[in-house]
Amino acid sequence: MDEREKMIRLWFSMWLEKKDLGIDDIFAENVIYTESWGPCYSNRETVKHWFQEWNTRGSVIVWDIKQFFHKGNQTAVEWYFKNAMDTGDIEEFDGVSLIEWSAENKIQSLSEFGSKF
Repeated sequence: MDEREKMIRLWFSMWLEKKDLGIDDIFAENVIYTESWGPCYSNRETVKHWFQEWNTRGSVIVWDIKQFFHKGNQTAVEWYFKNAMDTGDIEEFDGVSLIEWSAENKIQSLSEFGSKF
C-alpha cells in the first residue's frame, strides 16, 4: 500500500477510534485544513484541538474510502462519511478530500468537499 494512502487511512481510523494515533506524523506543522462545510484550521495544534474537542460531543460511525487518485504531490480521496452527535443528530454524506503533500511527505493542505443525499 502506498505510504500516503496509509497516512490517510490512519487519519480516518483516528476519527473512528476517537484517539490521536499520530497527528504529528501525518500533518505538517503549518497545515491548512478546510472542512467540507467551511471551517478552516491553520496549523497542526489547531487541528489537534479541533479533533479532541469534536470527539467530546460526537462519534464518527463510518468513514469509508472509495478510491484514491494520485498526481505528483497531490492526492484526491473519495469517501462516504456518517456521524452521530450526542444531541441525537445523525449526518451522512459522500465527499472528496483534496490533499497537497509537503516535501517531507506530510499533509500540507487538506480541503474537504461534501455532498449530502
